[in-house]
Amino acid sequence: MLIAVDAMGGDYAPREVIKGAIEAAREFPIDIALVGNKPVLEMLLRRYSRKKNISIIEASQVVEQDEDQVQGVQNKPNSSVVVGVNLVKDGIADGFVSAGGTGATVVASFLNLKAVEGVERLALCAVAYLNQPQPTLIIDAGVNVNCRPIFLVQFAQLASILAEKVIDISSPKVGLLNIGSEELKGSTLAKEAHQLIKKTDLNFIGNIEGFDVLQGKADVIVTDGFTGNVLVKTIEGYSQVIQNLLELGQAAQIDRYLTGAALAQYMQLNATVKNLDYKEYGGACLVGLEGNIVVAHGRSRAKAITSAIYLAYHAAKQGIVEAIKNGKYASE
Repeated sequence: MLIAVDAMGGDYAPREVIKGAIEAAREFPIDIALVGNKPVLEMLLRRYSRKKNISIIEASQVVEQDEDQVQGVQNKPNSSVVVGVNLVKDGIADGFVSAGGTGATVVASFLNLKAVEGVERLALCAVAYLNQPQPTLIIDAGVNVNCRPIFLVQFAQLASILAEKVIDISSPKVGLLNIGSEELKGSTLAKEAHQLIKKTDLNFIGNIEGFDVLQGKADVIVTDGFTGNVLVKTIEGYSQVIQNLLELGQAAQIDRYLTGAALAQYMQLNATVKNLDYKEYGGACLVGLEGNIVVAHGRSRAKAITSAIYLAYHAAKQGIVEAIKNGKYASE
């Protein structure tokens, strides 16, 4: 199995991307193709590793974060993100991981990969550990700012396939993010989507509110891309704030003075915050296209890149793209 990695994408590329790829090549039974500036990548790879299951594919251009993402993809056909997506398109790679601009990855994938028949919109499905044993999926995490009710229904169907195949959850619980648990609460979008999801064969538990998110009430949280992106980034921000506080406590060796229930609660908080850390789950799956694409966090360092590569590898191993292609989707 070959996973292609955008070595030039992200705030800490290419060094941290290469380090993460090297670790993934050690841990998982895969080959990795680093996509980017070949002379630079060869020099760094010689410095960090001589593993035989890592190769380099030349891409002389980069779509920068501060440029128009659509024009960047269209004007730079030899950019690392376009070359990486095309490796998936051509059947050379089983998956592609990029920590570059989300917009560029989405546009390159949309322009070069086939859409799954029956799926109205592609979406980002984020994977997060929200205070329960297995991960929770949040969809859409940022592609579709403006949605129609049928989009949310299909997001629920797509994410349920991922939950069953990737996380091995039988009949995943689907919750619609809303401002109240009652059916008739919320925006027109939420109310209409609620009625449509009820008609599917999904394990729909109804509306969930913001305070339900970290309670493990749902395996799949469905919302529009605007709200989903805010939700994911709020979770990341909360995690970072608590991590900083815990690190201050550890520096002051607070845990040395805690005993009994207080120590147990301190350790539980430590474990919960670690799970909320985006570095643990790596990224989000771009679903709705005939290709295995994982969008990693722009601030990804080596550990997050390793996790993102694992997500792409596991999705390929479980045949996610084929399962999505074989799915039946609601229509208007």
